Amino acid sequence: MKTKIKKKAGFVPVRIDEELCKGCGLCVEACPRKLIRISRSSINKKGYHPARFEDPDQSCIYCTQCALVCPEVAIEIVRLEKE
Repeated sequence: MKTKIKKKAGFVPVRIDEELCKGCGLCVEACPRKLIRISRSSINKKGYHPARFEDPDQSCIYCTQCALVCPEVAIEIVRLEKE
C-alpha cells in the first residue's frame, strides 16, 4: 500500500547545506530522478561548486539515497505530512 504525500507548493524536500558541500557529485549519481546537479555558477566559502536540488515538477520520491551517500552530511531530507 502506497502512502500519499501531501506536497506543498514551492516546498523543497531535499535541503543541501552549500557551505558543507564539497561538490563531489555522489548525490548527483545517486538520485534516481536526476534532480541534483553541481552548480557551476556559485562557489562556497571553501572554494567548491556545491550541489543544488532542483525539482520544479515535484517529482522527488524521498528515497534518501542522496543523503545516504553524502560524505559531508550536507543533505537533509524533509518528511512531509501524510494525507
